[in-house]
Amino acid sequence: MLATLLGSKEESSASVLYNYKHGFSGFAAMLTPEQAKQLAEFPDVISVERSKRHRTATTRSWDFLGLNYQMPASGLLHGSNYGEDVIIGVVDSGIWPESRSFNDEGYSPVPSRWKGKCQVGPDWGNNNCSRKIIGARFYNPGVSDELLKVDSLSPRDHYGHGTHCASTAAGSAVEGASFHGLAEGVARGGAPRARIAVYKALWADGSGNTATVLAAIDDAIHDGVDVLSLSLAHPDENSFGALHAVQKGITVVYAGGNDGPRPQTIENTSPWAITVAASKVDRSFPTVITLGNKQHIVGQSLHYQPKNSSMTDFSLLLSVFGCTPVTLDNNDKEVQGKILLCLPSPNDQNALIPNAHFPVAAQYFANRGGSGLIFAQYTTDNLETTSLYCQSIACVVVDLDTGKKIKKYMGATSSAVAKIEPARTVIGKEILAPKVASFSFRGPSPDYPDIIKPDIAAPGASILAAKEDSYVFMSGTSMAAPHVSGVVAVLKALHPHWSPAAIKSAIVTSAHVTDEHGMPILAEGLPRKTADPFDYGGGNINPLGAADPGLVYDINPRDYTKFFQCTIMRRTNVSCNATALPAYHLNLPSLAVPDLRRPVTVSRTVMNVGEINSVYHVIVQSPVGVKMEVVPPVLVFDAVNKERTFKVKLSPAWKIQGDYTFGSITWRSDRKAVRIPVAARITVQDFYAG
Repeated sequence: MLATLLGSKEESSASVLYNYKHGFSGFAAMLTPEQAKQLAEFPDVISVERSKRHRTATTRSWDFLGLNYQMPASGLLHGSNYGEDVIIGVVDSGIWPESRSFNDEGYSPVPSRWKGKCQVGPDWGNNNCSRKIIGARFYNPGVSDELLKVDSLSPRDHYGHGTHCASTAAGSAVEGASFHGLAEGVARGGAPRARIAVYKALWADGSGNTATVLAAIDDAIHDGVDVLSLSLAHPDENSFGALHAVQKGITVVYAGGNDGPRPQTIENTSPWAITVAASKVDRSFPTVITLGNKQHIVGQSLHYQPKNSSMTDFSLLLSVFGCTPVTLDNNDKEVQGKILLCLPSPNDQNALIPNAHFPVAAQYFANRGGSGLIFAQYTTDNLETTSLYCQSIACVVVDLDTGKKIKKYMGATSSAVAKIEPARTVIGKEILAPKVASFSFRGPSPDYPDIIKPDIAAPGASILAAKEDSYVFMSGTSMAAPHVSGVVAVLKALHPHWSPAAIKSAIVTSAHVTDEHGMPILAEGLPRKTADPFDYGGGNINPLGAADPGLVYDINPRDYTKFFQCTIMRRTNVSCNATALPAYHLNLPSLAVPDLRRPVTVSRTVMNVGEINSVYHVIVQSPVGVKMEVVPPVLVFDAVNKERTFKVKLSPAWKIQGDYTFGSITWRSDRKAVRIPVAARITVQDFYAG
């Protein structure tokens, strides 16, 4: 076929980058737009798609989630033997094998079912694979020469992202890990005895492309992974390669993107994958600022006391509005040895974006010999920015009202001074958590509004994990996804016969929607609000509840073809329904009706995986403006009747072009509560921008 198009077998072979054969039949090749158009016209070709760029999207988080590692270990970790022999495939920027997080001491031999390989390179030998890192591959065809010049042709991670994610999901326990003394404790993954298979499809700047990611997924299917963890964002497509993995019984976990808190920014929206939002844990890093009048102001930072530093001294304060490149360049005051206070300009719209001007201000002040930076802005969840750009100066982030208090003090004296103390670590009930992080993407999906995405939220803000030989903080849904992958690995070890859909259901239906004080979980943003399903899906992940969910909503992977148009599903090389049903008829552990004009009735089937003889009663919380009825209201299970089907009827209470409102359906027994989120939007005509 290619030989006919390109004129010779030699040219055909030279153009092919990857052949896909384990998940589906296909290839990736370098073609001109005209050649791609001609190839698409061949009768045996299902589709031709352009390879697109992909982006990358601890000591406290696992304890916060109830997966205690140190004695007494949680029942879930102990019962699953810490995820031993479950294989997590990490598609990312590679791995740093010498990190203590990948120590294989005490591990049994590599599982005999493993069919992968250890691909060597200039800085990676066969000895870099182990009983912990059982396989490693890399994918460089199609990657630009510029990226390859600053990386290596091996599975080694020179970017740090893949190492951080792998250690979060399945890192071995490391005592005394910290970032310069902050967040000190035992660093480990959610499934600390799970095996890791590395697929380096992202390169030096954290980017890759569709061809490399598909090649990694294809090889992972062949190699025998149990879980696929992908902390990357798929632009303008819906994880179609992952469907083949799910059809093979592999649970696929994706990050959802970091473009929040704007709505409709979610990526990786396919219903067969688990899409993860980022939340915050009950840990903070308060940093005390002492003013010359002995007033103490508290901000947040990752500032630590470097050796041979004199940053504990009082320094003169200087303030600049905006701290944009323009205002800083126009500053005519001496900054040497001073602390800069940055206040947002009232007319600067970028001040609404956390960290919009922070890197500019930090770099400016550090280059000119400043001693510190106090940056006032709206709440931020990306504290590692302060350590990234402030290695030679003390930086601290404060709220806007706090910044104005400092400015008021400066106006009352002719020689305002301040001192920035190193940050300290605080954990526990006094910190409001969990909360959805401000950067975390939001739904609804513009591609599939009849599916609630994200599916779940997990810790993703200021996560401490491995990078090369040390431990650093990173934030993003990239950090949240491996938390879910680690939980999935533990569930796979505990329930090896559960399908990917059953595991996803267990995670979604058992999630927390309130904190330990009983308060609704909040979502950071502009402004902060009570979280809804477009912020966190089913809620914040609850590993202990997911291990024993009571009921699950299961799906046969072939059913996905009934709900998606052939223009999407033709990529899977399976039959599909040209007149696809709305996806809200799929047996998902959620329900979204984006165009409720008249009564809609859907069915759901639940399977009992708890006590054999169980009775569940329904609790209906209807979305505002919607009448929701569930029939029957009681489900009875016994040894014979393990599955039950119920119907949900949603009716608009009024005729109005509305917005989404939210509710839930909860099945409750004397031991369990199985909750799914519901979203509905009443419409009277086709959608329009209002």
